[in-house]
Amino acid sequence: MFIGGGHQFWMGGLHASRLAEVTSDPSRLDDGNFWAVLATFEGNYHFARFKKVVEREFPQVEPWQRLERPWKSSQEMIDFIGYVHEIRESIAAGGVYQVNACRELSHFMGEKPQKLESLFAAILGAHPAPFASFLKIPGFEIASASPERFLSRNGDRIITSPIKGTIRWNQEVFGDKDKSENLMIVDLMRNDISQICEPGSVEVSALFRQEKHPGITHLVSDIEGTLRSGVSWSEIFKATLPPGSVSGAPKSSALTIIKEHEVSNRGPYCGALGYIHGDRAELAVAIRTFWTTGDKYLRYGTGAGITWGSDPHAEWEETQLKARHLISIAGGEL
Repeated sequence: MFIGGGHQFWMGGLHASRLAEVTSDPSRLDDGNFWAVLATFEGNYHFARFKKVVEREFPQVEPWQRLERPWKSSQEMIDFIGYVHEIRESIAAGGVYQVNACRELSHFMGEKPQKLESLFAAILGAHPAPFASFLKIPGFEIASASPERFLSRNGDRIITSPIKGTIRWNQEVFGDKDKSENLMIVDLMRNDISQICEPGSVEVSALFRQEKHPGITHLVSDIEGTLRSGVSWSEIFKATLPPGSVSGAPKSSALTIIKEHEVSNRGPYCGALGYIHGDRAELAVAIRTFWTTGDKYLRYGTGAGITWGSDPHAEWEETQLKARHLISIAGGEL
């Protein structure tokens, strides 16, 4: 499928343009070309091959005009609290240990919607994030300020860095709930990448390190391994998607609960976003992410990890905390 037009990708100082091909076939990623990658939470693949890749700052664009209308939530507070109670009951019954519960915020942008490249430029100025990225391909425009590494690859080495645990920027100490939740996801991700790595090569190289971001501090761990010789991207995705930090543990049980209780598909939110270029890759978990699909609505996802020790009202407030700073850049009442 050959396409021309204003499609582009930017991440970490790499700017890709001249879109040549869009495919859902992961076997194409092994051809050595530069591919922008979008894998939705539900497992739909969108791979875009770009012909031109240069190192540059994000291009200058028109200023973003702040939104004014209120955002709508796919779940109001009372419904989200009920969702958390349902998860805790499932945990008590022994069917699951942890579930990442999410909701979607949406905002009607009018008959002539702004381009998200303007919002992304505003985000880069006000909310720098280690895995910030912008993607515009047919059907999607995505502006992400993700702080979370999903997978980084350099040759046969691979690393994943799940985030589990969030406190306010002026707090110093994570509670036991945050640490136990983080450890659950470390075990899950260690199991996931063990399926694609050499036996005995997977290790937790950092446990419970702290990362400060605008307005919040995250608890992060690193799991590394050596990929098996000849492993394909199709095998890597099959073993690791959707990311464990935004699904739950065990993953299969958590996904069943998510499907039963969340009223809409997450789509790009909580999927994977980034690029693959030969045996190098940088893929983020698509959190802290705005997106559009051509229907004049701007969307943003927010969520919280639920364990038996979760307080439902506090979990609602965590979803508000995670959304508040970026929504303040886009505009509109939360």
